[in-house]
Amino acid sequence: MEALYLFGLLLFFIAFGVPIAISLGMSSMIFIMLFGTSTLVFQARSVVTAVDSYPLLAVPLFILAGDLMYSGGLSKRIIAFADSLVGHFRAGLAHVNVLASTFFAAISGSSPATVAAIGTNMIPEMEKRHYSKEYSTSLTAASGMIGVLIPPSIPFIMYGISAEQSVSVLFIAGIVPGLLFAAGFSIMAYFLYKKAGFKSDHQGFSLSNVGRTLKDAVWALLAPFIILGGIYGGVMSPTEAAAVAVFYSLFVGVFVYRNLKVKDIFKVFMKSSLTSATVLALVAFASTFGRLLTLEQVPVKLANFLTNVTDNQIVLLLIINIFLLIVGMFMETVASIIILTPILLPVVMQMGVDPILFGVILTVNLAIGFCTPPLGVNLFVASGISGLSIEKISRAIIPYFFVMLLLLLLVTYVPAISLTLTKFITG
Repeated sequence: MEALYLFGLLLFFIAFGVPIAISLGMSSMIFIMLFGTSTLVFQARSVVTAVDSYPLLAVPLFILAGDLMYSGGLSKRIIAFADSLVGHFRAGLAHVNVLASTFFAAISGSSPATVAAIGTNMIPEMEKRHYSKEYSTSLTAASGMIGVLIPPSIPFIMYGISAEQSVSVLFIAGIVPGLLFAAGFSIMAYFLYKKAGFKSDHQGFSLSNVGRTLKDAVWALLAPFIILGGIYGGVMSPTEAAAVAVFYSLFVGVFVYRNLKVKDIFKVFMKSSLTSATVLALVAFASTFGRLLTLEQVPVKLANFLTNVTDNQIVLLLIINIFLLIVGMFMETVASIIILTPILLPVVMQMGVDPILFGVILTVNLAIGFCTPPLGVNLFVASGISGLSIEKISRAIIPYFFVMLLLLLLVTYVPAISLTLTKFITG
């Protein structure tokens, strides 16, 4: 019953519009004062120790690297290169949108950042070439979710810390699912293009154009190879790779592409600092909340309840998927991972689910939440770029939502999709 009070306090504060990080801290503090489960000293110590983590340093560093790459003009060159590769196909710019999002995902690690970086350039360009605003905006919002599946991924980092799993292994587990989502969105965009009857926009393929755009984009395209190559080559940890990404993006933006002026660097650092502060506040206060849940034996009780409901792994994972999809609609991704991982991971492991696989399942579910109202961050970012209302984008994105659900089921029930590549680094 005490755990219900804890969740009740959290929902009470959220319902009144209190930021989630503050809601987590306030509900934990009031719960401790009411029930004496622990002490306020415990809460203070939890807040400090939660952010005193070397792997966690990768999160603000990747956020900063993504902002520097966006401001430094890397996304424009990635789009131009993607256009030279697939722009000549039917629905060419739709494929360019998805491919560019996939490339940028391998740099930023963030879904909203991917939408902002690609959408700022792609949505106006698609309108110029006679795509409808609903079509271009919904596709950009949907393909942006690839940003947290293709490594590096901030949610994978948070799950790795919460579940005490290798971040490097989680990164490689997300590659194939991320590529599957990219393929699924591209196929759906093609059928929607044919159904809408847009005017043909594709241009002839030119090998010289591919060479020219590749030469211009080579510094941008090298970024994921440096980051991921350093990690899997055993040269760098994910945190060290994030630091290298910051210096690399700063160097390329200022000295190579020269889109990033010295006077703009302060603004980029301020923007990244605000985003990082929000994330780290969630981590800090969610840690206390999670430890109180552990003290109340919520994971054990939930495991017993679910195993009493069903001992079938397929049914259990279906129930958890439905639950996570609902959570993703209302709660921020980082907070959800920190709160739910210690609760759900023991349950699925008891049923024989690989913890790395569950990390992918959890991340995919919450990534879908980026595209579903009312929280749907990708929808708000895309709306801000295109000027289209959230209601119109939400209706236009429904076909992509069905693609997401289908691929979620595939990732859930075909473990090889996520785990095959991990065997090459884990043995």
